[in-house]
Amino acid sequence: MKVLVPYLKRYRKDGVLATLSVLVLVFATLWQPRLLQVVMEAILKNDKHAVLVNGIWLLVLAAVGIVAGILNTVYSARVALGVATDLRADLYAKVQTLAYADIEKFSASNLVVRMTNDINQVQQIVMAFFQQVTRIPLLFLGAFALALATMPEQWWVIIAMMVIIIGVSLVAFRRMGKYFAQTQTDIEKVNTLARENLMGIRVVKSFVQEPTEIKKFAAASDRLTDVTARIGYLFAVLMPAFFMTANLAIGVSVFLVGQSITVHPTYLAAITSFISYLNQILFAVINGGFMLTFASRALVSLGRLREVFDTKPSMAYPTTGEVADLPGDITFDHVTFTYPGDAAPTLKDVSFTVKAGQMVGIVGATGSGKTTLAQLIARLYDPDTGTVRIGGVDVRDLPEKTIRNTVAYVLQRSTLFSGTIAGNLKQVQPSATLPRMQWAAGIAQAAEFIDLLPDAYDAPVEERSANFSGGQKQRLSITRGVIADPEILILDDATSALDARSEKLVQEALDRELTSTTVVCIAEKISSILRADEILVLDDGVLVGVGTHHDLVRSNPVYQEIYATQKAREEGI
Repeated sequence: MKVLVPYLKRYRKDGVLATLSVLVLVFATLWQPRLLQVVMEAILKNDKHAVLVNGIWLLVLAAVGIVAGILNTVYSARVALGVATDLRADLYAKVQTLAYADIEKFSASNLVVRMTNDINQVQQIVMAFFQQVTRIPLLFLGAFALALATMPEQWWVIIAMMVIIIGVSLVAFRRMGKYFAQTQTDIEKVNTLARENLMGIRVVKSFVQEPTEIKKFAAASDRLTDVTARIGYLFAVLMPAFFMTANLAIGVSVFLVGQSITVHPTYLAAITSFISYLNQILFAVINGGFMLTFASRALVSLGRLREVFDTKPSMAYPTTGEVADLPGDITFDHVTFTYPGDAAPTLKDVSFTVKAGQMVGIVGATGSGKTTLAQLIARLYDPDTGTVRIGGVDVRDLPEKTIRNTVAYVLQRSTLFSGTIAGNLKQVQPSATLPRMQWAAGIAQAAEFIDLLPDAYDAPVEERSANFSGGQKQRLSITRGVIADPEILILDDATSALDARSEKLVQEALDRELTSTTVVCIAEKISSILRADEILVLDDGVLVGVGTHHDLVRSNPVYQEIYATQKAREEGI
């Protein structure tokens, strides 16, 4: 609940109005049966004036109750929607502050469920809180007191009904709490499977895996259905049990009144009010039980939200210091890095220096640590031991903005956001003008297809950039990387989807236009880094060679093997 308190305080006025309106609603609800009893007594006495006056008051009270109910719903909804909106915005902002490793720990689908389903659960409980939490105890106590005042001899009927209903509720709702917690986990699983399947639909269809994927999704969906059905079964038993208990209590009361009507003739008018109060007690207990159930589910969701809010980013940036312009030289000083959860390090005691303005290539077998090394330069992760320096400064001592202004990272798997081409390019440089975008697109060889689009740089980018080919997406990603003219440009196999001609043109344009930029090029193809000033050779996380292509071909066995394999493949051997 501590998570909610600051948000509830923001809507204190609406919360107070919702509480006041529910107090009026409770009064109207409780006093209507009492007035009805007076009307019945007047009818029995044939007092038409009293019937008219009290009948009018009964209608006024009903109107007041309706208005109070509407106002309570309005103000409760304003509080609930406001809290949910602010909570969702703050949670999203919190996720943006987390390090890459922290987000991987939760997983993207897990965070999406927390920002949607879990916050919806919290919204519902906040709405119910201002509609029911004040109403239920007051309605219960008021109906109990007025029922006793109406027919004191029937006190044991009320107590017996309450004991049975509360006993059944405790047993059922205790089991429901466990099922509601399981529901959240199952929803996450269904969400994850659906997301993975839809994002990888080409792979699924290419390997004709639709039946397998359907079975996996059906199994997860069936588990969710099973848990939901168990909750439904409990509700199916609860409601009839509640109403049967209430009807038995009413039946017993009517029977006893009939037996004593000659002794207590006023009970003939009071029995209707007494039955109304019994029903109010019943609904108060039922709603109280449901509130406990929903609260248990909401508490699970609040716990999941608090887990994100309480997560401290695994990487901290200096809060003081000016954003400085740094030269593009890079130094790795005995760097070792292990991914969270892995037993063996991915990089082992790596040391090298790259001078500003140089082009450095990184090669190695799959899993040798090439991408990991690049991520350490951009400080997506921090090394276990050793130091990574940019411009002679430890990256851990640099403000985040300084690193982002200095280093541009272009991934192999191009990620473009829905919107427009210009919108994606301005993510890096919001002030970018059309000539600036044209200059960057020319370097990335993206201008040749952007200029053919009807809207050019205002052309739409669909969700997951589905309206562009793999090569086009890579060229747009390179455009976004170079538009700010960074001091360090990392190309993580970023030209893998380009044809040989386009790749060559991109490399020539980088050499020509970004003369002072340090280019770190990770490549599977040695042909992509032949002109590099230095090439780093990684083997199982160990830096086993540093030099030019010609030096490494002569002296480095690992590089010789990679080169020979690729050369043989190109020659068709």
